[in-house]
Amino acid sequence: MQLLARGHTIVFPRRPLLMGIVNLSADSFSGDGLSDVEAAVAKAQGLVADGAEIIDLGAESARTNREAIGEQEEIDRLAGFVTRWAQTREAAGGTLLSLNTWRPEVARAVLPLGGHLLNDIGALPTDENARICAANGAALLIMHTIGQPKVPHTHIGYDDVMQRLEEFFAEKLALAERAGLSREAIVLDPGIDFAKQREDNLRIYRKLARLQRFGRPILLPISRKTVIGDLLGLPAPERDAGTIASLVAGYERGAQLFRVHNVRAAAQALAILEAVVHAGES
Repeated sequence: MQLLARGHTIVFPRRPLLMGIVNLSADSFSGDGLSDVEAAVAKAQGLVADGAEIIDLGAESARTNREAIGEQEEIDRLAGFVTRWAQTREAAGGTLLSLNTWRPEVARAVLPLGGHLLNDIGALPTDENARICAANGAALLIMHTIGQPKVPHTHIGYDDVMQRLEEFFAEKLALAERAGLSREAIVLDPGIDFAKQREDNLRIYRKLARLQRFGRPILLPISRKTVIGDLLGLPAPERDAGTIASLVAGYERGAQLFRVHNVRAAAQALAILEAVVHAGES
Protein backbone atom coordinates (compact mmCIF):
# COMPACT_ATOMS: atom_id res chain seq x y z
CA MET A 1 0.00 0.00 0.00
CA GLN A 2 1.25 3.50 -0.79
CA LEU A 3 0.13 7.07 -0.36
CA LEU A 4 0.73 9.60 -3.14
CA ALA A 5 0.91 13.22 -1.99
CA ARG A 6 2.13 15.83 -4.44
CA GLY A 7 5.41 14.32 -5.53
CA HIS A 8 5.86 12.23 -2.40
CA THR A 9 5.31 8.49 -2.23
CA ILE A 10 4.94 6.93 1.21
CA VAL A 11 5.08 3.15 1.21
CA PHE A 12 3.39 1.07 3.92
CA PRO A 13 4.00 -0.93 6.05
CA ARG A 14 6.37 1.40 7.84
CA ARG A 15 6.63 3.16 11.17
CA PRO A 16 3.45 5.23 11.64
CA LEU A 17 3.56 8.88 10.64
CA LEU A 18 3.01 11.62 13.18
CA MET A 19 0.99 14.65 12.15
CA GLY A 20 1.84 17.64 14.34
CA ILE A 21 -0.89 20.21 14.92
CA VAL A 22 -0.46 23.93 14.29
CA ASN A 23 -3.52 26.10 14.94
CA LEU A 24 -3.62 29.59 13.45
CA SER A 25 -6.63 30.45 15.58
CA ALA A 26 -6.75 31.99 19.02
CA ASP A 27 -9.74 29.84 20.09
CA SER A 28 -8.27 26.36 19.67
CA PHE A 29 -9.93 23.95 22.13
CA SER A 30 -6.51 22.81 23.31
CA GLY A 31 -5.42 26.32 24.22
CA ASP A 32 -2.42 26.28 21.88
CA GLY A 33 -3.66 28.52 19.07
CA LEU A 34 -1.40 31.14 17.52
CA SER A 35 -2.21 34.27 15.55
CA ASP A 36 1.32 35.19 14.44
CA VAL A 37 2.74 33.48 11.34
CA GLU A 38 6.35 33.55 12.54
CA ALA A 39 5.36 32.00 15.86
CA ALA A 40 3.39 29.32 14.02
CA VAL A 41 6.36 28.55 11.75
CA ALA A 42 8.64 28.29 14.78
CA LYS A 43 6.18 25.92 16.44
CA ALA A 44 6.00 23.77 13.30
CA GLN A 45 9.80 23.61 13.17
CA GLY A 46 9.82 22.42 16.77
CA LEU A 47 7.24 19.72 15.96
CA VAL A 48 9.41 18.49 13.09
CA ALA A 49 12.42 18.36 15.41
CA ASP A 50 10.31 16.31 17.82
CA GLY A 51 9.42 13.75 15.13
CA ALA A 52 6.52 15.08 13.06
CA GLU A 53 6.65 14.15 9.36
CA ILE A 54 3.44 16.03 8.56
CA ILE A 55 2.34 19.46 9.77
CA ASP A 56 -1.44 19.85 9.93
CA LEU A 57 -2.28 23.51 9.61
CA GLY A 58 -5.68 24.83 10.58
CA ALA A 59 -6.95 28.41 10.64
CA GLU A 60 -10.41 27.86 12.15
CA SER A 61 -11.27 26.06 15.35
CA ALA A 62 -13.58 23.08 14.87
CA ARG A 63 -15.33 24.00 18.15
CA THR A 64 -19.06 24.37 17.64
CA ASN A 65 -19.37 27.07 20.31
CA ARG A 66 -17.29 29.48 18.21
CA GLU A 67 -18.47 31.49 15.23
CA ALA A 68 -17.20 30.41 11.81
CA ILE A 69 -14.65 32.73 10.24
CA GLY A 70 -15.02 34.05 6.70
CA GLU A 71 -13.48 32.32 3.70
CA GLN A 72 -11.12 35.18 2.92
CA GLU A 73 -9.87 35.34 6.50
CA GLU A 74 -9.19 31.61 6.45
CA ILE A 75 -7.39 31.93 3.10
CA ASP A 76 -5.25 34.80 4.38
CA ARG A 77 -4.24 32.96 7.55
CA LEU A 78 -3.32 29.74 5.74
CA ALA A 79 -1.62 31.40 2.78
CA GLY A 80 0.63 33.47 5.02
CA PHE A 81 1.94 30.35 6.73
CA VAL A 82 2.27 28.26 3.56
CA THR A 83 4.27 30.96 1.81
CA ARG A 84 6.60 31.39 4.78
CA TRP A 85 6.89 27.64 5.37
CA ALA A 86 8.07 27.08 1.78
CA GLN A 87 11.21 29.05 2.67
CA THR A 88 12.24 26.76 5.54
CA ARG A 89 14.64 23.84 5.50
CA GLU A 90 11.90 21.58 6.86
CA ALA A 91 9.82 22.13 3.73
CA ALA A 92 12.84 21.48 1.52
CA GLY A 93 13.65 18.38 3.55
CA GLY A 94 10.39 16.68 2.71
CA THR A 95 8.05 17.53 5.58
CA LEU A 96 4.50 17.23 4.26
CA LEU A 97 2.06 20.06 4.77
CA SER A 98 -1.58 19.24 5.48
CA LEU A 99 -4.19 21.99 5.08
CA ASN A 100 -7.05 21.52 7.50
CA THR A 101 -10.09 23.03 5.82
CA TRP A 102 -13.42 21.80 4.49
CA ARG A 103 -14.24 24.79 2.30
CA PRO A 104 -13.58 24.21 -1.43
CA GLU A 105 -12.86 27.89 -2.09
CA VAL A 106 -10.18 27.89 0.60
CA ALA A 107 -8.67 24.66 -0.72
CA ARG A 108 -8.71 26.01 -4.28
CA ALA A 109 -6.86 29.17 -3.22
CA VAL A 110 -4.28 27.73 -0.82
CA LEU A 111 -3.51 24.17 -1.91
CA PRO A 112 -1.56 25.28 -5.02
CA LEU A 113 0.78 27.32 -2.80
CA GLY A 114 2.36 24.18 -1.38
CA GLY A 115 -0.07 21.83 0.37
CA HIS A 116 0.49 18.09 0.03
CA LEU A 117 -2.67 16.90 1.75
CA LEU A 118 -6.16 18.35 2.20
CA ASN A 119 -7.54 17.40 5.61
CA ASP A 120 -11.28 17.69 4.94
CA ILE A 121 -13.37 17.50 8.13
CA GLY A 122 -16.56 18.13 6.16
CA ALA A 123 -17.29 14.49 5.22
CA LEU A 124 -16.96 15.18 1.47
CA PRO A 125 -20.63 16.03 0.75
CA THR A 126 -19.76 16.65 -2.92
CA ASP A 127 -16.82 15.71 -5.12
CA GLU A 128 -15.46 19.27 -5.26
CA ASN A 129 -12.57 18.83 -2.82
CA ALA A 130 -11.62 15.56 -4.50
CA ARG A 131 -11.45 17.37 -7.84
CA ILE A 132 -9.30 20.12 -6.35
CA CYS A 133 -6.87 17.54 -4.93
CA ALA A 134 -6.72 15.69 -8.23
CA ALA A 135 -5.96 18.92 -10.09
CA ASN A 136 -3.09 19.72 -7.71
CA GLY A 137 -1.70 16.21 -7.31
CA ALA A 138 -2.47 16.39 -3.60
CA ALA A 139 -3.77 13.71 -1.26
CA LEU A 140 -7.20 13.92 0.38
CA LEU A 141 -8.09 12.93 3.91
CA ILE A 142 -11.76 11.93 4.18
CA MET A 143 -13.17 12.18 7.69
CA HIS A 144 -16.42 10.65 8.82
CA THR A 145 -19.00 12.90 10.39
CA ILE A 146 -22.65 13.80 9.91
CA GLY A 147 -23.85 17.28 9.04
CA GLN A 148 -21.95 20.48 8.45
CA PRO A 149 -18.85 21.49 10.43
CA LYS A 150 -19.24 24.09 13.20
CA VAL A 151 -22.70 22.72 14.05
CA PRO A 152 -23.15 20.52 17.19
CA HIS A 153 -24.09 16.91 16.49
CA THR A 154 -23.78 15.55 20.02
CA HIS A 155 -27.23 13.92 19.84
CA ILE A 156 -26.19 11.43 17.16
CA GLY A 157 -25.51 7.80 18.05
CA TYR A 158 -25.29 4.49 16.19
CA ASP A 159 -26.49 0.94 16.65
CA ASP A 160 -23.28 -0.18 14.91
CA VAL A 161 -20.82 2.67 14.36
CA MET A 162 -18.36 0.47 12.47
CA GLN A 163 -20.97 -0.64 9.97
CA ARG A 164 -21.85 3.00 9.37
CA LEU A 165 -18.18 3.90 8.90
CA GLU A 166 -17.71 1.10 6.39
CA GLU A 167 -20.77 2.21 4.41
CA PHE A 168 -19.62 5.83 4.52
CA PHE A 169 -16.07 5.15 3.32
CA ALA A 170 -17.23 2.85 0.53
CA GLU A 171 -19.49 5.64 -0.71
CA LYS A 172 -16.91 8.43 -0.40
CA LEU A 173 -14.06 6.46 -1.97
CA ALA A 174 -16.26 5.80 -4.99
CA LEU A 175 -17.22 9.49 -5.13
CA ALA A 176 -13.59 10.64 -5.02
CA GLU A 177 -12.46 8.14 -7.64
CA ARG A 178 -15.23 9.18 -10.01
CA ALA A 179 -13.96 12.74 -9.59
CA GLY A 180 -10.55 11.65 -10.91
CA LEU A 181 -8.65 11.24 -7.65
CA SER A 182 -6.54 8.11 -7.40
CA ARG A 183 -7.41 5.79 -4.51
CA GLU A 184 -3.70 5.86 -3.69
CA ALA A 185 -4.08 9.56 -2.83
CA ILE A 186 -6.72 9.00 -0.12
CA VAL A 187 -6.44 8.68 3.67
CA LEU A 188 -9.35 7.62 5.90
CA ASP A 189 -10.21 9.21 9.25
CA PRO A 190 -12.98 7.72 11.46
CA GLY A 191 -13.63 11.16 13.00
CA ILE A 192 -13.21 10.59 16.73
CA ASP A 193 -15.59 12.90 18.67
CA PHE A 194 -17.33 14.15 15.52
CA ALA A 195 -21.06 13.27 15.65
CA LYS A 196 -20.29 10.40 18.03
CA GLN A 197 -21.00 9.44 21.61
CA ARG A 198 -18.36 8.23 24.06
CA GLU A 199 -19.20 4.57 23.47
CA ASP A 200 -19.06 5.08 19.69
CA ASN A 201 -15.54 6.47 20.02
CA LEU A 202 -14.39 3.61 22.23
CA ARG A 203 -15.89 1.06 19.84
CA ILE A 204 -13.94 2.66 16.99
CA TYR A 205 -10.71 2.27 18.97
CA ARG A 206 -11.54 -1.38 19.63
CA LYS A 207 -12.71 -2.30 16.12
CA LEU A 208 -10.50 -0.02 14.03
CA ALA A 209 -8.93 -2.95 12.17
CA ARG A 210 -12.20 -3.41 10.26
CA LEU A 211 -11.34 -0.34 8.20
CA GLN A 212 -8.26 -2.06 6.79
CA ARG A 213 -10.58 -3.72 4.25
CA PHE A 214 -10.31 -0.54 2.14
CA GLY A 215 -6.56 -0.84 1.71
CA ARG A 216 -5.98 2.81 2.58
CA PRO A 217 -3.92 4.42 5.33
CA ILE A 218 -5.95 5.20 8.45
CA LEU A 219 -5.39 8.40 10.38
CA LEU A 220 -6.45 8.37 14.02
CA PRO A 221 -6.97 11.91 15.39
CA ILE A 222 -6.52 11.03 19.03
CA SER A 223 -5.00 14.09 20.61
CA ARG A 224 -6.64 15.46 23.77
CA LYS A 225 -10.06 14.40 22.56
CA THR A 226 -13.31 14.94 24.45
CA VAL A 227 -13.70 11.19 24.94
CA ILE A 228 -10.44 11.25 26.91
CA GLY A 229 -11.64 14.17 28.99
CA ASP A 230 -14.95 12.42 29.68
CA LEU A 231 -13.24 9.26 30.86
CA LEU A 232 -10.56 10.95 32.96
CA GLY A 233 -12.33 14.13 34.04
CA LEU A 234 -9.50 16.31 32.73
CA PRO A 235 -9.34 19.55 30.73
CA ALA A 236 -7.75 19.43 27.27
CA PRO A 237 -4.19 20.49 28.20
CA GLU A 238 -3.97 17.62 30.73
CA ARG A 239 -4.97 14.79 28.38
CA ASP A 240 -1.58 13.77 26.97
CA ALA A 241 -1.35 10.52 28.95
CA GLY A 242 -4.80 9.54 27.69
CA THR A 243 -3.66 10.49 24.18
CA ILE A 244 -0.73 8.07 24.42
CA ALA A 245 -3.05 5.30 25.60
CA SER A 246 -5.25 5.99 22.57
CA LEU A 247 -2.18 5.90 20.34
CA VAL A 248 -1.25 2.44 21.66
CA ALA A 249 -4.79 1.17 21.01
CA GLY A 250 -4.71 2.56 17.47
CA TYR A 251 -1.22 1.25 16.75
CA GLU A 252 -2.19 -2.26 17.76
CA ARG A 253 -5.17 -2.15 15.39
CA GLY A 254 -3.40 -0.88 12.30
CA ALA A 255 -3.55 2.93 12.28
CA GLN A 256 -0.77 4.35 10.09
CA LEU A 257 -1.00 8.05 11.01
CA PHE A 258 -1.65 9.85 14.29
CA ARG A 259 -2.60 13.51 14.65
CA VAL A 260 -1.18 14.87 17.92
CA HIS A 261 -0.27 18.03 19.80
CA ASN A 262 2.56 16.53 21.87
CA VAL A 263 4.69 15.05 19.10
CA ARG A 264 7.68 14.31 21.30
CA ALA A 265 5.70 12.08 23.66
CA ALA A 266 3.99 10.33 20.74
CA ALA A 267 7.32 9.72 18.98
CA GLN A 268 8.79 8.19 22.14
CA ALA A 269 5.75 5.93 22.54
CA LEU A 270 5.99 4.77 18.94
CA ALA A 271 9.71 4.08 19.33
CA ILE A 272 8.99 1.71 22.22
CA LEU A 273 6.07 0.04 20.42
CA GLU A 274 8.16 -0.49 17.29
CA ALA A 275 11.07 -1.88 19.32
CA VAL A 276 8.79 -4.41 21.02
CA VAL A 277 7.14 -5.47 17.76
CA HIS A 278 10.43 -5.93 15.93
CA ALA A 279 12.51 -7.34 18.81
CA GLY A 280 14.61 -10.28 17.67
CA GLU A 281 14.29 -9.57 13.97
CA SER A 282 17.46 -9.58 11.94
